[in-house]
Amino acid sequence: MKAVLCKTLGPAHDLVLDEVPRPVPKINELLLDVHAAGVNFPDTLIIEGKYQFKPPMPFSPGGEAAGVVAAVGDKAGSFKVGDRVMALTGWGAFAEQVAVPGYNVLPIPATMDFTTAAAFSMTYGTSMHALHQRAQLQPGETLLVLGASGGVGLAAVEIGKAMGARVIAAASNADKLAVAKAAGADELIDYSQASLKDEIKRLTDGQGVDVIFDPVGGELFDQAVRGLAWNGRLLVVGFASGNIPQMAANLVLLKGAAVMGVFWGAFAQRQPQENAANFQQLFAWHAEGKLKPLVSQTYPLAEAGAAIEALGQRRAVGKLVVLVK
Repeated sequence: MKAVLCKTLGPAHDLVLDEVPRPVPKINELLLDVHAAGVNFPDTLIIEGKYQFKPPMPFSPGGEAAGVVAAVGDKAGSFKVGDRVMALTGWGAFAEQVAVPGYNVLPIPATMDFTTAAAFSMTYGTSMHALHQRAQLQPGETLLVLGASGGVGLAAVEIGKAMGARVIAAASNADKLAVAKAAGADELIDYSQASLKDEIKRLTDGQGVDVIFDPVGGELFDQAVRGLAWNGRLLVVGFASGNIPQMAANLVLLKGAAVMGVFWGAFAQRQPQENAANFQQLFAWHAEGKLKPLVSQTYPLAEAGAAIEALGQRRAVGKLVVLVK
C-alpha cells in the first residue's frame, strides 16, 4: 500500500510517498481503510522528533483518520467490517490503511462525510474537554480564544457559544477574525494591531475574562494571563508560536486564578466514558447545526508534506485534510 513516510527526522518537505506492507491488526485493533486524514499541530512536531511520542523509524505521520473498517481484532470492540468510523491514531494516518486500537475509534454520524469526520475528532475533542472538564465553562461567562481561526480555536469558539458563553476571538489579522466571526464570536481582537491586554480590559470593562483558551503560547500567553478575571481559568492547549512561555506565579495568586493543562489524548484513554459522552454531545450539536467544521483546503496523499508545512507556518485557516481515497 501507499504511505507518506518520515525516513529521517526533519522538515515536512523531506517526507516521501512510498510502498509499504499493509498493517496487520493486533487482537485489540481495527484495520481501517483510510478515506481522509486530518492535519494537526502534533504532525509538525513528530516528524522532527519534538513530540512527546517518538515512533520507530520509518513511520507515517497523521494523528487522526476517517474511513471504513476493513478487519476487526477479536478484542477490538463491537465494530464490524464496513462500519464508517473516525479514529485517533497518534501517527500512521497518512496511508491507505492504518491499524488502531478499538478504544480510539468512534462511529461517524450518518450526517457527516469522511472529510468532515477527519477534521472533527482531535480539534473538537480537545476543545470540548478543555472547556467542559477542565475549565467547567458556565453560561454567561466570558471566554477568550487565542488563535481563533485555527482548527482548535474555531472549535472552541463554536463550543463556547453552544455552552452559552460570551466569546471573544483573538487572531493575527482581519481575514482570520472574519472566519471566527462567522463561527459565532461575539467580539474580536486583532492582536497585530492592538495590545491584547488592553483590548481584554476594554471589552470587559476592566473585569477580565473568565476563561482563556490558549493554543498559541509565547508572548500572547504573557499578555493574556494579565487579563484573567477573579477566579479565572487559563487553559494551556499548545504552543503554535513555537515558544513555551514562563509565568509569574504571583499573577495567578492575585487573581485567585488557575492554570490548567489540556491533554485530550491522555484524557480519552484514561477516561473513555467521559470522552464518549463528550462526543455524543458534540454529534448532537453538529446535527443541530451548531458546529460547522471548516475544512479550508484538501490535499492528495502525495502532498501531505505540503499540508503539514502550511500548518506549521501558521498559514492554515480552520482544518487541512489529506484525501486518501
